[in-house]
Amino acid sequence: LQSPIIKFLPDEVLDGILKRTQASAGDLIFFGADKKKIVNDSMGALRDDLGHAMGMTSGAWAPLWVVDFPLLEYDPDNSRWNSLHHPFTAPKAEDVEHLGSDPGRVLSRAYDMVLNGTEIGGGSIRIHQRDLQQRVFDALGVDREEAREKFGFLLDALQYGAPPHGGIAFGIDRIVAMMAGVDSIRDVIAFPKTQKASCLMTEAPSSVDNSQLRELHIRLRGKEN
Repeated sequence: LQSPIIKFLPDEVLDGILKRTQASAGDLIFFGADKKKIVNDSMGALRDDLGHAMGMTSGAWAPLWVVDFPLLEYDPDNSRWNSLHHPFTAPKAEDVEHLGSDPGRVLSRAYDMVLNGTEIGGGSIRIHQRDLQQRVFDALGVDREEAREKFGFLLDALQYGAPPHGGIAFGIDRIVAMMAGVDSIRDVIAFPKTQKASCLMTEAPSSVDNSQLRELHIRLRGKEN
């Protein structure tokens, strides 16, 4: 083993690393130290770059499902939990009991479809029980009054009965881009916007006539300093 960090690791830790990675002579092991998401994203990007640089991509179609997403993620800046997908995603049944005590260990019933490293679709099984939806709101720090004000219609609908349901949405533009062999979906969109978010065909965004605004009961306000 050759590394400047070896002197900081006990022999039993080094043995555990070798057994876990099944590394042998000539292998290279990468370490990352930071918040879990930062390490995962960084190591994932490194893996992808090395794979392309070493010619390990075969060009074959390799679809897969990504599952077992966390239901919630912690926001240290605001000291609260946020939904990783959206607050109506159902948690796994075996994890519901941890919503109040350990939200970070709760997995969701969300799923993504990935093709050759590109996400082409995603969705989830939704919550269809009022009490479970309220428990998720509680874990998110949404009090009962706010939940009633913002989502009362949903809670009422769930109370009177809703069947188990879910869905998935596919990104057709991404699929077409992969089939066409291009890197950007702008190359396969009929009327792509420019880098400044303007449309060359419709000249949007543009000024709107005041009569149109009045018809839609929209009032524009100046930007406050």
